[in-house]
Amino acid sequence: MTKPLTCDVVIVGAGMVGAASALYAARAGLDVILVDRGPVAGGTTGAGEGNLLVSDKEPGPELELALLSGRLWADIAAEPGLAEAVEYEAKGGLVVASAPEGLASLEAFAAGQLAAGVDAVPVAAGQLHDLEPHLAPGLAGGVLYPQDAQVMPTLAAAHLVRLARTAGASLRAGWTVTEVLRTAAGAVRGVRTSKGDIHTPAVVNAAGTWGGELAALAGTSLPVLPRRGFVLVTEPLPRMVRRKVYAADYVADVASDSAALQTSPVVEGTAAGPVLIGASRERVGFDRSFSLPVARALAAGATGLFPFLETVKAMRGYLGFRPYMPDHLPAIGPDARVPGLFHACGHEGAGIGLATGTGHLIAQALTDKKPDMDVAPFRPDRFPDPSPEEVP
Repeated sequence: MTKPLTCDVVIVGAGMVGAASALYAARAGLDVILVDRGPVAGGTTGAGEGNLLVSDKEPGPELELALLSGRLWADIAAEPGLAEAVEYEAKGGLVVASAPEGLASLEAFAAGQLAAGVDAVPVAAGQLHDLEPHLAPGLAGGVLYPQDAQVMPTLAAAHLVRLARTAGASLRAGWTVTEVLRTAAGAVRGVRTSKGDIHTPAVVNAAGTWGGELAALAGTSLPVLPRRGFVLVTEPLPRMVRRKVYAADYVADVASDSAALQTSPVVEGTAAGPVLIGASRERVGFDRSFSLPVARALAAGATGLFPFLETVKAMRGYLGFRPYMPDHLPAIGPDARVPGLFHACGHEGAGIGLATGTGHLIAQALTDKKPDMDVAPFRPDRFPDPSPEEVP
């Protein structure tokens, strides 16, 4: 019989959040094993746009986490060669309103963010084309967010894993966790995988959209649901969209509880040349069907913001599943119901941006350090346990 591996902590899920958690835990001196049933960034991360945003978050715990994460992303990008390797661009974001009433709401939203530490700069209608020369005419105005940034998500996750391994972590790709091993008293003592057992006193659930399934393997619950989103990718272009540009109603769509389809135009250029076009949201389970109506809605919204896109070819479209939580906040930290179980999932569409802050807080929790911010709003056991008839 193969002797089980042993370590200080197993992190389940090699997406961006898991990669960041492995990095900060390893740099904190812990013996880390990162496991995933597939490759690095094989789930939600690989289907993301790489946004590192503060612009779409209202004052509160998620915005505080976004500000912490932004500082940590900047620190990582400052390490030798990393900014180029992960295509980190501190390019800023521009939110635009088509009508005066929408602009008034946007400016009120931005004023609250400004008081919470966000750099939010009102932009008059006549100044919009100084920032984005190819924007449609007739917009009422907008708000510029210099702190918004972007990375190439699969590259960034791979490099965070590389940094984690340099710090002593190990990666086990293609290892499916089938059971969370527990003591008679209920505490974590390891995981059982398709390739053998790993003994550990701590398990971090960074399984993203499948975080609820992993929680169930540990004998507890977490109400994570998939929220499907599509992205269109254009042919490579000269830099005609300088920032992430989106319509003000995108913020409302992010915060919505509706399961129905919602689309709002989001357009951004990339370092490689293609323009990324989103955004859609709908709760349809894990249905991977391509939706032509959604693609048409995204294209229509994008050309409404940037008319030049009408003559540009879309090379491809792809979809992913954002890990949705009922209160739109992730679960971060220890689970009081299962000693030794930690959660780092449920970030919906913000996981790439919030990954560094999440990983940092997880490392602090694992090493009994005082957290750099109040983590109570992210408490994993804040939701009531499901009734027997709600359990699949």
